[in-house]
Amino acid sequence: MIDNKSIAVLPFVNMSNDIDNDYFCDGITEEIINALTKIKGLKVIARTSSFAFKNKSIDVRHIGSQLSVATILEGSIRIFKDRIRINTQLIRTDDGFQIWSQNFDRKLDHIFELQDEISLIIAEQIRENFGHLHIHNHISIIGTKNIYAYKLYLKGRAYQLNWVLEDYLKAIDYYKKSIAVDTNFYDAYFALSRSYGILSSWGFIDKTEGERLAKNYLNKGLKINSSSYLAYFSQSSLSFWNQWNYTKGINLLKETLHKNPNYAIAYEGIAEIYMATNQLEKALLNINKAIEISPLSPNHHFTKGNIYFLKKMYNESILHLNECLRIDPNFSLAIETKLACYIFLNDVSKFENFIAVKPQLNYPEICKALFSLINKKQLKRPIDIATIDIDESFKYIYPWHFYLLIHYGNTEKALDVFEDKMKLKVGQLVNFQLDPFLDSLRENKRFQLITKQIISSESFSEHKEVINKIEREISKPFNDSEIKEYKLILENFIKKSKPFLNPNLSLKELGESIDLHPNKLSWLLNTEFNKNFNDFINYFRLNHFKTIALDPKNSHLTILGLAFDSGFNSKSVFNTYFKKAEGITPRVWMKQNL
Repeated sequence: MIDNKSIAVLPFVNMSNDIDNDYFCDGITEEIINALTKIKGLKVIARTSSFAFKNKSIDVRHIGSQLSVATILEGSIRIFKDRIRINTQLIRTDDGFQIWSQNFDRKLDHIFELQDEISLIIAEQIRENFGHLHIHNHISIIGTKNIYAYKLYLKGRAYQLNWVLEDYLKAIDYYKKSIAVDTNFYDAYFALSRSYGILSSWGFIDKTEGERLAKNYLNKGLKINSSSYLAYFSQSSLSFWNQWNYTKGINLLKETLHKNPNYAIAYEGIAEIYMATNQLEKALLNINKAIEISPLSPNHHFTKGNIYFLKKMYNESILHLNECLRIDPNFSLAIETKLACYIFLNDVSKFENFIAVKPQLNYPEICKALFSLINKKQLKRPIDIATIDIDESFKYIYPWHFYLLIHYGNTEKALDVFEDKMKLKVGQLVNFQLDPFLDSLRENKRFQLITKQIISSESFSEHKEVINKIEREISKPFNDSEIKEYKLILENFIKKSKPFLNPNLSLKELGESIDLHPNKLSWLLNTEFNKNFNDFINYFRLNHFKTIALDPKNSHLTILGLAFDSGFNSKSVFNTYFKKAEGITPRVWMKQNL
Protein backbone atom coordinates (compact mmCIF):
# COMPACT_ATOMS: atom_id res chain seq x y z
CA MET A 1 0.00 0.00 0.00
CA ILE A 2 1.57 3.28 -1.15
CA ASP A 3 1.37 6.18 1.28
CA ASN A 4 -0.36 9.11 -0.45
CA LYS A 5 1.89 11.56 1.37
CA SER A 6 5.07 10.37 -0.32
CA ILE A 7 7.39 11.80 -2.96
CA ALA A 8 10.54 11.14 -4.95
CA VAL A 9 12.44 14.10 -6.38
CA LEU A 10 14.16 13.07 -9.60
CA PRO A 11 17.47 14.70 -10.58
CA PHE A 12 16.80 18.01 -12.30
CA VAL A 13 18.00 17.95 -15.92
CA ASN A 14 20.86 20.28 -16.84
CA MET A 15 19.68 22.26 -19.88
CA SER A 16 22.79 24.47 -19.95
CA ASN A 17 25.68 24.02 -22.34
CA ASP A 18 28.17 23.88 -19.45
CA ILE A 19 28.53 20.29 -18.27
CA ASP A 20 30.01 21.66 -15.04
CA ASN A 21 26.49 22.76 -14.07
CA ASP A 22 25.60 19.09 -13.51
CA TYR A 23 27.01 19.46 -9.98
CA PHE A 24 24.80 22.47 -9.46
CA CYS A 25 21.65 20.78 -10.77
CA ASP A 26 22.30 17.74 -8.56
CA GLY A 27 22.90 20.01 -5.58
CA ILE A 28 19.61 21.85 -6.08
CA THR A 29 17.77 18.54 -6.39
CA GLU A 30 19.39 17.22 -3.23
CA GLU A 31 18.62 20.38 -1.28
CA ILE A 32 14.93 20.16 -2.23
CA ILE A 33 14.98 16.53 -1.03
CA ASN A 34 16.64 17.61 2.23
CA ALA A 35 14.11 20.42 2.70
CA LEU A 36 11.13 18.11 2.20
CA THR A 37 12.51 15.59 4.70
CA LYS A 38 12.03 18.22 7.40
CA ILE A 39 8.24 17.87 7.08
CA LYS A 40 7.02 15.28 9.55
CA GLY A 41 4.52 12.87 8.05
CA LEU A 42 5.85 13.20 4.50
CA LYS A 43 7.74 10.19 3.15
CA VAL A 44 10.62 11.42 1.00
CA ILE A 45 12.76 8.99 -0.97
CA ALA A 46 16.45 9.48 -0.27
CA ARG A 47 18.87 10.95 -2.78
CA THR A 48 20.60 7.66 -3.63
CA SER A 49 17.39 6.02 -4.86
CA SER A 50 16.06 9.10 -6.67
CA PHE A 51 19.38 9.54 -8.47
CA ALA A 52 19.24 5.95 -9.72
CA PHE A 53 16.98 7.36 -12.46
CA LYS A 54 19.37 10.09 -13.57
CA ASN A 55 19.61 10.39 -17.38
CA LYS A 56 16.99 7.66 -17.81
CA SER A 57 13.68 8.06 -19.61
CA ILE A 58 11.31 5.93 -17.55
CA ASP A 59 7.56 6.27 -17.09
CA VAL A 60 6.69 7.90 -13.75
CA ARG A 61 4.22 5.10 -13.02
CA HIS A 62 7.06 2.58 -13.14
CA ILE A 63 9.24 4.78 -10.93
CA GLY A 64 6.37 5.19 -8.47
CA SER A 65 5.98 1.42 -8.29
CA GLN A 66 9.72 0.85 -7.74
CA LEU A 67 10.02 3.52 -5.05
CA SER A 68 6.53 3.09 -3.55
CA VAL A 69 5.61 6.79 -3.79
CA ALA A 70 2.42 8.60 -4.80
CA THR A 71 4.09 11.61 -6.41
CA ILE A 72 7.16 12.44 -8.48
CA LEU A 73 8.79 15.85 -8.82
CA GLU A 74 10.79 16.36 -11.98
CA GLY A 75 12.29 19.43 -13.52
CA SER A 76 15.00 21.08 -15.57
CA ILE A 77 17.46 23.90 -14.97
CA ARG A 78 18.96 26.36 -17.41
CA ILE A 79 21.68 28.75 -16.30
CA PHE A 80 22.71 31.66 -18.51
CA LYS A 81 25.14 34.26 -17.22
CA ASP A 82 23.69 35.50 -13.92
CA ARG A 83 20.19 34.06 -14.31
CA ILE A 84 18.65 30.66 -13.55
CA ARG A 85 15.41 29.23 -14.95
CA ILE A 86 13.84 26.21 -13.26
CA ASN A 87 10.88 24.33 -14.74
CA THR A 88 9.14 21.92 -12.35
CA GLN A 89 6.16 19.62 -12.35
CA LEU A 90 4.56 17.42 -9.70
CA ILE A 91 3.02 14.23 -11.08
CA ARG A 92 0.83 11.50 -9.62
CA THR A 93 2.39 8.08 -10.12
CA ASP A 94 -0.87 6.12 -10.29
CA ASP A 95 -2.14 7.75 -13.48
CA GLY A 96 0.58 10.18 -14.62
CA PHE A 97 -1.66 13.18 -13.92
CA GLN A 98 0.19 16.48 -13.52
CA ILE A 99 -0.91 17.99 -10.21
CA TRP A 100 1.08 21.18 -10.55
CA SER A 101 3.70 22.84 -12.74
CA GLN A 102 5.48 26.17 -12.60
CA ASN A 103 8.40 28.03 -14.13
CA PHE A 104 10.77 30.12 -12.03
CA ASP A 105 13.07 32.74 -13.56
CA ARG A 106 15.42 34.45 -11.09
CA LYS A 107 18.88 35.86 -10.60
CA LEU A 108 21.38 33.13 -9.85
CA ASP A 109 22.33 34.62 -6.50
CA HIS A 110 18.69 34.16 -5.37
CA ILE A 111 18.98 30.37 -5.70
CA PHE A 112 18.88 29.71 -1.95
CA GLU A 113 15.58 31.53 -1.46
CA LEU A 114 14.24 29.87 -4.62
CA GLN A 115 15.02 26.36 -3.33
CA ASP A 116 13.04 27.13 -0.18
CA GLU A 117 10.16 28.56 -2.21
CA ILE A 118 9.94 25.52 -4.49
CA SER A 119 10.12 23.11 -1.54
CA LEU A 120 7.32 24.93 0.27
CA ILE A 121 5.08 24.99 -2.81
CA ILE A 122 5.57 21.24 -3.33
CA ALA A 123 4.75 20.52 0.31
CA GLU A 124 1.61 22.68 0.02
CA GLN A 125 0.51 20.84 -3.11
CA ILE A 126 0.93 17.44 -1.45
CA ARG A 127 -0.96 18.67 1.62
CA GLU A 128 -3.83 20.06 -0.46
CA ASN A 129 -4.15 16.90 -2.51
CA PHE A 130 -3.37 14.13 -0.04
CA GLY A 131 -3.79 15.18 3.57
CA HIS A 132 -2.55 17.08 6.60
CA LEU A 133 1.11 18.03 6.98
CA HIS A 134 2.61 20.52 9.41
CA ILE A 135 4.73 22.87 7.32
CA HIS A 136 7.10 25.47 8.75
CA ASN A 137 7.60 28.89 7.17
CA HIS A 138 11.08 27.91 5.95
CA ILE A 139 12.33 24.38 5.32
CA SER A 140 15.39 24.83 3.10
CA ILE A 141 18.32 26.00 5.19
CA ILE A 142 21.79 26.02 3.62
CA GLY A 143 24.88 26.94 5.59
CA THR A 144 26.10 29.52 3.07
CA LYS A 145 24.74 32.34 0.95
CA ASN A 146 27.84 32.42 -1.24
CA ILE A 147 27.09 30.83 -4.59
CA TYR A 148 30.77 30.08 -5.37
CA ALA A 149 31.34 28.38 -1.99
CA TYR A 150 28.18 26.34 -2.59
CA LYS A 151 29.37 25.19 -6.04
CA LEU A 152 32.73 24.06 -4.64
CA TYR A 153 30.95 22.19 -1.84
CA LEU A 154 28.72 20.42 -4.39
CA LYS A 155 31.75 19.27 -6.39
CA GLY A 156 33.28 17.85 -3.22
CA ARG A 157 30.00 16.14 -2.37
CA ALA A 158 29.91 14.50 -5.80
CA TYR A 159 33.33 12.91 -5.15
CA GLN A 160 32.44 11.88 -1.60
CA LEU A 161 29.29 10.13 -2.79
CA ASN A 162 31.38 7.84 -4.99
CA TRP A 163 32.28 5.92 -1.80
CA VAL A 164 35.80 5.37 -3.15
CA LEU A 165 38.53 6.14 -0.63
CA GLU A 166 40.79 7.80 -3.21
CA ASP A 167 37.94 10.14 -4.20
CA TYR A 168 37.57 11.29 -0.60
CA LEU A 169 40.89 13.11 -1.04
CA LYS A 170 39.45 15.02 -4.03
CA ALA A 171 36.33 15.78 -1.99
CA ILE A 172 38.47 17.13 0.85
CA ASP A 173 40.25 19.47 -1.55
CA TYR A 174 36.95 20.99 -2.76
CA TYR A 175 35.56 21.28 0.78
CA LYS A 176 38.66 23.20 1.85
CA LYS A 177 38.31 25.52 -1.13
CA SER A 178 34.67 26.03 -0.18
CA ILE A 179 35.40 27.15 3.39
CA ALA A 180 38.23 29.34 2.11
CA VAL A 181 35.52 31.28 0.27
CA ASP A 182 33.03 31.21 3.17
CA THR A 183 34.61 30.49 6.55
CA ASN A 184 31.15 30.06 8.16
CA PHE A 185 29.91 27.32 5.82
CA TYR A 186 29.24 24.69 8.49
CA ASP A 187 28.07 21.94 6.10
CA ALA A 188 31.55 21.91 4.55
CA TYR A 189 33.20 21.60 7.98
CA PHE A 190 31.00 18.61 8.84
CA ALA A 191 31.76 17.02 5.45
CA LEU A 192 35.49 17.46 6.07
CA SER A 193 35.15 15.87 9.49
CA ARG A 194 33.37 12.81 8.10
CA SER A 195 35.85 12.47 5.22
CA TYR A 196 38.91 12.51 7.48
CA GLY A 197 37.16 10.22 9.97
CA ILE A 198 36.37 7.60 7.34
CA LEU A 199 39.83 7.71 5.75
CA SER A 200 41.53 7.31 9.12
CA SER A 201 39.16 4.61 10.36
CA TRP A 202 39.85 2.42 7.32
CA GLY A 203 43.61 2.95 7.41
CA PHE A 204 43.83 5.01 4.23
CA ILE A 205 45.64 7.80 6.10
CA ASP A 206 47.44 7.92 9.44
CA LYS A 207 44.81 7.25 12.11
CA THR A 208 46.08 9.69 14.74
CA GLU A 209 46.46 12.58 12.31
CA GLY A 210 43.19 11.76 10.55
CA GLU A 211 41.24 11.76 13.83
CA ARG A 212 42.87 15.02 14.88
CA LEU A 213 41.76 16.69 11.65
CA ALA A 214 38.27 15.14 11.89
CA LYS A 215 37.81 16.51 15.42
CA ASN A 216 39.23 19.89 14.44
CA TYR A 217 36.80 20.40 11.56
CA LEU A 218 33.90 18.99 13.57
CA ASN A 219 34.50 21.49 16.39
CA LYS A 220 34.72 24.38 13.92
CA GLY A 221 31.38 23.38 12.43
CA LEU A 222 29.75 22.95 15.84
CA LYS A 223 30.79 26.47 16.87
CA ILE A 224 28.84 27.83 13.89
CA ASN A 225 25.81 25.52 14.06
CA SER A 226 25.48 22.76 16.66
CA SER A 227 21.79 22.01 15.98
CA SER A 228 22.00 20.83 12.36
CA TYR A 229 21.12 17.16 11.81
CA LEU A 230 24.49 16.88 10.04
CA ALA A 231 26.15 18.12 13.23
CA TYR A 232 24.69 15.17 15.14
CA PHE A 233 25.46 12.76 12.31
CA SER A 234 29.08 13.91 12.04
CA GLN A 235 29.55 13.50 15.79
CA SER A 236 28.02 10.02 15.66
CA SER A 237 30.29 8.98 12.81
CA LEU A 238 33.41 10.01 14.70
CA SER A 239 32.15 8.47 17.97
CA PHE A 240 31.38 5.09 16.45
CA TRP A 241 33.81 4.51 13.59
CA ASN A 242 36.85 6.14 15.16
CA GLN A 243 36.31 5.65 18.89
CA TRP A 244 33.97 2.62 19.01
CA ASN A 245 31.81 4.50 21.50
CA TYR A 246 28.60 2.60 20.84
CA THR A 247 26.38 4.41 23.33
CA LYS A 248 27.32 7.90 22.22
CA GLY A 249 27.18 6.88 18.57
CA ILE A 250 23.67 5.42 18.69
CA ASN A 251 22.20 8.23 20.78
CA LEU A 252 23.62 10.85 18.42
CA LEU A 253 22.12 8.95 15.48
CA LYS A 254 18.73 9.02 17.18
CA GLU A 255 19.12 12.77 17.66
CA THR A 256 19.91 12.95 13.93
CA LEU A 257 16.65 11.17 13.14
CA HIS A 258 14.77 13.45 15.51
CA LYS A 259 16.00 16.38 13.40
CA ASN A 260 15.53 14.56 10.09
CA PRO A 261 13.27 11.47 10.32
CA ASN A 262 13.86 10.61 6.65
CA TYR A 263 17.66 10.45 6.85
CA ALA A 264 18.13 6.84 5.74
CA ILE A 265 21.88 6.86 6.35
CA ALA A 266 21.23 7.38 10.07
CA TYR A 267 19.14 4.20 10.18
CA GLU A 268 22.00 2.40 8.45
CA GLY A 269 24.39 3.83 11.06
CA ILE A 270 22.21 2.48 13.86
CA ALA A 271 22.16 -0.91 12.12
CA GLU A 272 25.97 -0.87 11.96
CA ILE A 273 26.25 -0.21 15.70
CA TYR A 274 23.86 -3.07 16.42
CA MET A 275 26.01 -5.28 14.17
CA ALA A 276 29.13 -4.32 16.09
CA THR A 277 27.42 -5.09 19.42
CA ASN A 278 25.99 -8.47 18.39
CA GLN A 279 22.35 -7.36 18.13
CA LEU A 280 21.60 -8.54 14.62
CA GLU A 281 17.79 -8.61 14.80
CA LYS A 282 17.77 -4.94 15.80
CA ALA A 283 20.25 -4.30 13.00
CA LEU A 284 17.84 -5.87 10.50
CA LEU A 285 14.92 -3.75 11.72
CA ASN A 286 16.90 -0.56 11.19
CA ILE A 287 18.40 -1.43 7.83
CA ASN A 288 14.90 -2.32 6.62
CA LYS A 289 13.78 1.20 7.62
CA ALA A 290 16.68 2.61 5.63
CA ILE A 291 15.70 0.53 2.58
CA GLU A 292 12.09 1.72 2.89
CA ILE A 293 13.30 5.32 2.57
CA SER A 294 15.92 4.51 -0.07
CA PRO A 295 15.01 1.24 -1.81
CA LEU A 296 17.65 1.65 -4.52
CA SER A 297 20.63 2.35 -2.28
CA PRO A 298 23.37 -0.19 -2.99
CA ASN A 299 24.93 0.64 0.38
CA HIS A 300 21.77 -0.33 2.31
CA HIS A 301 21.42 -3.64 0.47
CA PHE A 302 25.11 -4.34 1.08
CA THR A 303 24.63 -3.69 4.81
CA LYS A 304 21.66 -6.06 4.88
CA GLY A 305 23.75 -8.69 3.12
CA ASN A 306 26.55 -8.09 5.62
CA ILE A 307 24.16 -8.66 8.53
CA TYR A 308 23.27 -12.09 7.13
CA PHE A 309 26.98 -12.76 6.54
CA LEU A 310 27.60 -12.14 10.25
CA LYS A 311 24.64 -14.42 11.04
CA LYS A 312 26.49 -17.07 8.95
CA MET A 313 23.45 -17.29 6.65
CA TYR A 314 25.60 -17.08 3.54
CA ASN A 315 23.03 -17.94 0.86
CA GLU A 316 20.64 -15.33 2.27
CA SER A 317 23.53 -12.87 2.37
CA ILE A 318 24.24 -13.46 -1.32
CA LEU A 319 20.62 -12.64 -2.24
CA HIS A 320 20.95 -9.15 -0.75
CA LEU A 321 24.48 -8.65 -2.06
CA ASN A 322 23.16 -9.51 -5.54
CA GLU A 323 20.51 -6.81 -5.15
CA CYS A 324 23.28 -4.35 -4.27
CA LEU A 325 25.29 -5.43 -7.32
CA ARG A 326 22.22 -5.23 -9.56
CA ILE A 327 22.00 -1.53 -8.68
CA ASP A 328 25.78 -0.97 -8.78
CA PRO A 329 27.78 -3.80 -10.40
CA ASN A 330 31.07 -2.28 -9.20
CA PHE A 331 30.18 -1.93 -5.51
CA SER A 332 33.44 -3.25 -4.08
CA LEU A 333 32.14 -3.95 -0.55
CA ALA A 334 29.49 -6.31 -1.92
CA ILE A 335 31.93 -7.99 -4.32
CA GLU A 336 34.38 -8.78 -1.52
CA THR A 337 31.63 -9.98 0.86
CA LYS A 338 30.10 -12.23 -1.80
CA LEU A 339 33.51 -13.84 -2.30
CA ALA A 340 33.74 -14.35 1.48
CA CYS A 341 30.34 -16.10 1.39
CA TYR A 342 31.58 -18.53 -1.27
CA ILE A 343 34.62 -19.29 0.88
CA PHE A 344 32.47 -20.34 3.86
CA LEU A 345 29.96 -22.16 1.66
CA ASN A 346 32.90 -24.27 0.39
CA ASP A 347 31.56 -23.89 -3.14
CA VAL A 348 34.64 -24.38 -5.34
CA SER A 349 32.85 -23.84 -8.64
CA LYS A 350 31.10 -20.60 -7.70
CA PHE A 351 34.18 -19.33 -5.86
CA GLU A 352 36.48 -19.83 -8.84
CA ASN A 353 33.95 -18.56 -11.39
CA PHE A 354 33.37 -15.43 -9.31
CA ILE A 355 37.08 -14.68 -9.14
CA ALA A 356 37.35 -15.20 -12.90
CA VAL A 357 34.63 -12.62 -13.71
CA LYS A 358 35.63 -10.03 -11.08
CA PRO A 359 39.06 -8.68 -12.00
CA GLN A 360 38.60 -5.80 -9.51
CA LEU A 361 38.91 -8.19 -6.54
CA ASN A 362 41.75 -7.45 -4.14
CA TYR A 363 44.41 -10.19 -3.76
CA PRO A 364 42.64 -13.09 -5.55
CA GLU A 365 45.61 -15.44 -5.07
CA ILE A 366 45.56 -14.83 -1.30
CA CYS A 367 41.80 -15.52 -1.32
CA LYS A 368 42.37 -18.81 -3.17
CA ALA A 369 44.87 -19.89 -0.52
CA LEU A 370 42.46 -18.85 2.23
CA PHE A 371 39.67 -20.89 0.59
CA SER A 372 41.89 -23.98 0.68
CA LEU A 373 42.98 -23.46 4.30
CA ILE A 374 39.48 -22.80 5.69
CA ASN A 375 38.00 -25.74 3.81
CA LYS A 376 40.89 -28.12 4.65
CA LYS A 377 42.07 -28.52 1.08
CA GLN A 378 45.62 -28.89 -0.20
CA LEU A 379 47.30 -25.59 -1.08
CA LYS A 380 48.11 -25.48 -4.80
CA ARG A 381 51.28 -23.55 -4.09
CA PRO A 382 53.05 -22.69 -0.81
CA ILE A 383 52.96 -19.11 0.52
CA ASP A 384 55.84 -17.31 2.16
CA ILE A 385 54.08 -15.68 5.12
CA ALA A 386 57.09 -13.48 5.78
CA THR A 387 56.55 -11.64 2.48
CA ILE A 388 52.90 -10.66 2.84
CA ASP A 389 52.07 -7.04 3.60
CA ILE A 390 49.63 -7.03 6.52
CA ASP A 391 49.34 -3.24 6.78
CA GLU A 392 48.62 -2.85 3.08
CA SER A 393 45.70 -5.28 3.29
CA PHE A 394 44.17 -3.22 6.10
CA LYS A 395 43.41 -0.50 3.55
CA TYR A 396 40.55 -2.64 2.21
CA ILE A 397 37.29 -3.87 3.74
CA TYR A 398 38.68 -7.39 4.14
CA PRO A 399 42.28 -7.62 5.40
CA TRP A 400 42.87 -10.84 3.46
CA HIS A 401 46.55 -11.14 4.44
CA PHE A 402 45.67 -10.95 8.14
CA TYR A 403 43.02 -13.66 7.71
CA LEU A 404 45.55 -15.80 5.86
CA LEU A 405 47.95 -15.44 8.78
CA ILE A 406 45.27 -16.77 11.15
CA HIS A 407 44.31 -19.79 9.05
CA TYR A 408 47.88 -20.59 8.06
CA GLY A 409 48.41 -21.35 11.75
CA ASN A 410 50.71 -18.44 12.60
CA THR A 411 48.54 -17.69 15.62
CA GLU A 412 50.91 -15.62 17.76
CA LYS A 413 51.82 -13.24 14.96
CA ALA A 414 48.15 -12.99 14.03
CA LEU A 415 47.31 -12.09 17.64
CA ASP A 416 50.07 -9.47 17.66
CA VAL A 417 48.48 -7.86 14.60
CA PHE A 418 45.01 -8.22 16.10
CA GLU A 419 46.05 -6.53 19.34
CA ASP A 420 47.76 -3.63 17.53
CA LYS A 421 44.79 -3.03 15.22
CA MET A 422 42.26 -3.34 18.05
CA LYS A 423 44.12 -0.63 19.97
CA LEU A 424 43.78 1.56 16.90
CA LYS A 425 40.09 0.58 16.56
CA VAL A 426 40.34 0.10 12.80
CA GLY A 427 37.16 -0.13 10.74
CA GLN A 428 37.98 -3.59 9.36
CA LEU A 429 37.64 -5.10 12.84
CA VAL A 430 34.55 -3.22 14.02
CA ASN A 431 32.55 -6.47 13.77
CA PHE A 432 35.16 -8.53 15.65
CA GLN A 433 32.50 -10.09 17.88
CA LEU A 434 30.90 -11.90 14.94
CA ASP A 435 33.42 -11.94 12.09
CA PRO A 436 33.52 -15.60 10.86
CA PHE A 437 37.16 -15.25 9.80
CA LEU A 438 38.09 -14.81 13.47
CA ASP A 439 36.21 -17.89 14.73
CA SER A 440 39.29 -20.09 14.96
CA LEU A 441 40.81 -17.63 17.47
CA ARG A 442 37.83 -17.34 19.79
CA GLU A 443 38.93 -20.10 22.19
CA ASN A 444 42.40 -18.57 22.50
CA LYS A 445 42.87 -16.98 25.96
CA ARG A 446 44.90 -14.07 24.61
CA PHE A 447 42.21 -13.33 22.02
CA GLN A 448 39.56 -13.41 24.75
CA LEU A 449 41.59 -11.02 26.89
CA ILE A 450 42.05 -8.53 24.02
CA THR A 451 38.35 -8.54 23.12
CA LYS A 452 37.24 -8.42 26.76
CA GLN A 453 39.15 -5.17 27.26
CA ILE A 454 37.32 -3.57 24.34
CA ILE A 455 33.85 -4.88 25.23
CA SER A 456 34.08 -4.04 28.95
CA SER A 457 35.38 -0.52 28.24
CA GLU A 458 32.05 0.36 26.64
CA SER A 459 28.88 -0.74 28.43
CA PHE A 460 26.33 -0.24 25.68
CA SER A 461 23.11 1.58 26.58
CA GLU A 462 20.47 3.61 24.75
CA HIS A 463 18.72 6.77 25.89
CA LYS A 464 15.07 5.89 25.40
CA GLU A 465 13.89 9.47 25.89
CA VAL A 466 15.36 10.43 22.51
CA ILE A 467 12.94 8.06 20.77
CA ASN A 468 9.87 9.74 22.26
CA LYS A 469 10.77 13.35 21.46
CA ILE A 470 8.76 13.53 18.27
CA GLU A 471 5.68 11.99 19.87
CA ARG A 472 5.79 14.47 22.75
CA GLU A 473 5.92 17.37 20.30
CA ILE A 474 2.82 16.29 18.37
CA SER A 475 -0.42 17.43 19.96
CA LYS A 476 -3.86 18.70 18.99
CA PRO A 477 -3.73 22.36 17.88
CA PHE A 478 -7.23 22.99 19.35
CA ASN A 479 -9.21 22.09 22.44
CA ASP A 480 -12.74 20.69 21.96
CA SER A 481 -14.54 24.03 22.21
CA GLU A 482 -12.17 25.61 19.67
CA ILE A 483 -12.80 22.74 17.27
CA LYS A 484 -16.56 23.38 17.39
CA GLU A 485 -16.01 27.11 17.01
CA TYR A 486 -13.76 26.87 13.96
CA LYS A 487 -15.90 24.22 12.29
CA LEU A 488 -18.86 26.56 12.54
CA ILE A 489 -16.84 29.55 11.31
CA LEU A 490 -15.58 27.54 8.32
CA GLU A 491 -19.00 26.15 7.39
CA ASN A 492 -20.64 29.58 7.61
CA PHE A 493 -17.91 31.18 5.50
CA ILE A 494 -18.25 28.46 2.83
CA LYS A 495 -22.02 28.90 2.74
CA LYS A 496 -21.98 32.70 2.67
CA SER A 497 -18.93 33.53 0.53
CA LYS A 498 -18.70 30.47 -1.74
CA PRO A 499 -14.87 30.60 -1.94
CA PHE A 500 -14.91 27.28 -3.81
CA LEU A 501 -15.97 29.16 -6.96
CA ASN A 502 -12.41 30.49 -7.16
CA PRO A 503 -10.57 27.88 -9.28
CA ASN A 504 -7.22 28.97 -7.82
CA LEU A 505 -8.28 28.81 -4.16
CA SER A 506 -5.48 27.52 -1.92
CA LEU A 507 -5.41 26.19 1.62
CA LYS A 508 -3.41 29.22 2.69
CA GLU A 509 -5.92 31.64 1.15
CA LEU A 510 -8.89 29.91 2.78
CA GLY A 511 -7.07 29.96 6.12
CA GLU A 512 -6.41 33.69 5.83
CA SER A 513 -10.11 34.28 5.10
CA ILE A 514 -11.14 32.80 8.45
CA ASP A 515 -8.02 33.95 10.33
CA LEU A 516 -6.64 30.43 10.80
CA HIS A 517 -3.06 29.27 10.17
CA PRO A 518 -2.91 26.79 7.25
CA ASN A 519 -1.31 24.13 9.47
CA LYS A 520 -4.30 24.31 11.81
CA LEU A 521 -6.83 24.42 8.97
CA SER A 522 -5.19 21.41 7.35
CA TRP A 523 -5.44 19.50 10.65
CA LEU A 524 -9.09 20.52 11.07
CA LEU A 525 -10.08 19.35 7.56
CA ASN A 526 -8.31 16.02 7.92
CA THR A 527 -9.35 15.25 11.48
CA GLU A 528 -12.87 16.66 11.73
CA PHE A 529 -14.07 16.45 8.12
CA ASN A 530 -11.96 13.43 7.14
CA LYS A 531 -10.96 15.15 3.90
CA ASN A 532 -7.87 16.70 2.38
CA PHE A 533 -8.19 20.30 1.22
CA ASN A 534 -8.93 19.51 -2.44
CA ASP A 535 -11.58 16.90 -1.67
CA PHE A 536 -13.18 19.27 0.86
CA ILE A 537 -13.42 22.13 -1.66
CA ASN A 538 -14.37 19.89 -4.59
CA TYR A 539 -17.27 18.53 -2.53
CA PHE A 540 -18.83 22.01 -2.57
CA ARG A 541 -17.94 22.54 -6.22
CA LEU A 542 -19.68 19.29 -7.13
CA ASN A 543 -22.85 20.23 -5.22
CA HIS A 544 -22.85 23.63 -6.94
CA PHE A 545 -22.44 21.90 -10.31
CA LYS A 546 -25.45 19.69 -9.63
CA THR A 547 -27.58 22.69 -8.70
CA ILE A 548 -26.79 24.78 -11.78
CA ALA A 549 -26.79 21.75 -14.10
CA LEU A 550 -30.43 21.02 -13.22
CA ASP A 551 -31.50 24.65 -13.71
CA PRO A 552 -33.35 24.94 -17.10
CA LYS A 553 -31.90 28.39 -17.75
CA ASN A 554 -28.45 26.79 -18.02
CA SER A 555 -29.48 24.16 -20.58
CA HIS A 556 -27.51 25.93 -23.31
CA LEU A 557 -24.22 25.44 -21.39
CA THR A 558 -21.92 22.45 -21.88
CA ILE A 559 -21.05 20.09 -19.02
CA LEU A 560 -17.48 21.41 -19.03
CA GLY A 561 -18.71 25.01 -19.00
CA LEU A 562 -20.87 24.24 -15.97
CA ALA A 563 -17.89 22.57 -14.28
CA PHE A 564 -15.73 25.65 -14.80
CA ASP A 565 -18.54 27.85 -13.47
CA SER A 566 -18.50 25.67 -10.35
CA GLY A 567 -14.83 26.32 -9.65
CA PHE A 568 -13.19 23.27 -11.24
CA ASN A 569 -10.05 24.32 -13.09
CA SER A 570 -9.58 21.38 -15.46
CA LYS A 571 -11.61 18.75 -17.26
CA SER A 572 -9.56 15.86 -15.86
CA VAL A 573 -9.89 17.05 -12.24
CA PHE A 574 -13.66 17.46 -12.67
CA ASN A 575 -14.20 14.06 -14.32
CA THR A 576 -11.95 12.24 -11.86
CA TYR A 577 -13.55 13.73 -8.77
CA PHE A 578 -17.10 13.32 -10.15
CA LYS A 579 -16.62 9.62 -10.82
CA LYS A 580 -14.92 9.15 -7.45
CA ALA A 581 -17.84 10.81 -5.64
CA GLU A 582 -20.80 9.55 -7.70
CA GLY A 583 -19.53 6.31 -9.19
CA ILE A 584 -20.62 7.38 -12.69
CA THR A 585 -19.46 9.88 -15.29
CA PRO A 586 -20.94 13.44 -15.43
CA ARG A 587 -22.61 12.65 -18.78
CA VAL A 588 -24.39 9.57 -17.41
CA TRP A 589 -25.48 11.53 -14.34
CA MET A 590 -26.95 14.29 -16.56
CA LYS A 591 -28.97 11.76 -18.58
CA GLN A 592 -30.34 10.19 -15.42
CA ASN A 593 -31.35 13.48 -13.82
CA LEU A 594 -32.68 15.60 -16.68
